[in-house]
Amino acid sequence: MMDQMRSQLGRVRGLGSNKHGVGHWWAQRITAVALVPLSIWAVVSAVSLTGADYTTFQAWISEHGNLVLMLSFVVAMFHHANLGMQTVIEDYVHGEATKITLLITTKFIAAIGAISCIVATLKVALTG
Repeated sequence: MMDQMRSQLGRVRGLGSNKHGVGHWWAQRITAVALVPLSIWAVVSAVSLTGADYTTFQAWISEHGNLVLMLSFVVAMFHHANLGMQTVIEDYVHGEATKITLLITTKFIAAIGAISCIVATLKVALTG
């Protein structure tokens, strides 16, 4: 029934009324699935490093696998958070100017947060 109300071009492209289609939905699910093992790894790593000094942590984060997993965790986490906030803003903020302002602000905050974490992680991992 709903498919009959969409244009032929809309059905082919898989786009909804806001032109985002299912891409946003899939991105949220993919980042959520990626965050499950990455979060478990992060918690187990944090627990195993309890009481470790800076030198031990630096040696640990300098290992290629740990560095890649940490950076993957940071990117997935900030991207997932941004997608979630975008959904909330689009669903519950009704003023168009306020909605656009919040969406842009949220993207900037997520980008700055992710870049900050990436730079800090690389700085610790590569200096020493």
